[in-house]
Amino acid sequence: RVSLEEVLEWSQSFKKLITSKHGPMIYKMYLKTEHSDENMEFWLACEAYKKITSQRKRISMARKLFAGYIQPQAPKEVNIDSPVRRMIIRNMRKPTEACFDEAQKIIYMHMERDSYPRFLESNFYQNLKHIVQTNGN
Repeated sequence: RVSLEEVLEWSQSFKKLITSKHGPMIYKMYLKTEHSDENMEFWLACEAYKKITSQRKRISMARKLFAGYIQPQAPKEVNIDSPVRRMIIRNMRKPTEACFDEAQKIIYMHMERDSYPRFLESNFYQNLKHIVQTNGN
């Protein structure tokens, strides 16, 4: 159950949106309407990846992230530039916890600059705000 306070906080900054309890899930639903939900999925996967302490698990997760989002023609390929993609390919030999940091920053920037302003203006967000205001949660 999302509170009005949380929904209203999302309009203060992109960071508040993606670090709130329900924000990432709601924002991902919005991004799905724009056919760019892979951005939020990738960003969240990178957050989880950075918390992995086991080298074996890190390598496994790095391969999944690479295959799913980074390699050319990946099923959910994210929009990053060639130098960053090449750097990640080199990093895949021995993945560190920072392996995807540059790509994650680029995706964050895409979401913050492009999709987030549209989200705030969207019927999706405006309707959610109205429903929560009307129903209390």
